[in-house]
Amino acid sequence: MFKSKRELVYIILAGIFITNAIVAELIGSKLIQIGPFIMSIGIIPWPIVFITTDIINEHFGKTGVKKLSLITASLIGYAFIILLFAIKIPAAVGISTVTDEQFYAVFGQSLWIIVGSIVAFLTSQFTDVFIFWLLRDKTGGKMIWLRSTGSTVVSQLIDTFVVLGIAFWLPGKMTTDVFLNAALTGYTFKLIIAIALTPLIYLGHNLIGNYLGGEETHSIVKHAAEQSLHHKVED
Repeated sequence: MFKSKRELVYIILAGIFITNAIVAELIGSKLIQIGPFIMSIGIIPWPIVFITTDIINEHFGKTGVKKLSLITASLIGYAFIILLFAIKIPAAVGISTVTDEQFYAVFGQSLWIIVGSIVAFLTSQFTDVFIFWLLRDKTGGKMIWLRSTGSTVVSQLIDTFVVLGIAFWLPGKMTTDVFLNAALTGYTFKLIIAIALTPLIYLGHNLIGNYLGGEETHSIVKHAAEQSLHHKVED
């Protein structure tokens, strides 16, 4: 079915990446409060997205992440289109356990949320790729934790502020104070979770290395680095 083990690894990582990204977008309109802090429930899957981004970056290079990000953004848009049709089709009266009003309350995201989600996703992903390879180049391929955490610190900051800014602050659904509170809180929680999950990056590297073998793993990582750094020079 699969031409190589490397292809299977990429498909598995892509599946994890796409699933968490789409789920995060679908549940992102729900705001929760923890003590005095307000944030979107959609922050829960995002650290997994960024961790998977870093693992794909390391093994499949800048091109692999950018192509996957564009595909995922298209699928997010597709998911919202399907939801729009689902909202327009009326529920069976007396049969459906979910009314039209309940369904709309959960999935009736506004155009602002859709635009904000896609713009924030692509902006943060491309920023993550840039920072990741910048740090990898500066450290000579050492300190996986540094390039992973460093790229996440910047990209998640952009993602959090952009999506909330476009989806809630610009259309006037949030005051500036609430926006800043929600953005800073969401960013802090995502960052804490991402740092706490840093060992998963090393686990992912080890699992891939054991599955592909040391020689094959070294070969694809070397190829990814050469390809990405070459693109960096061209850019």
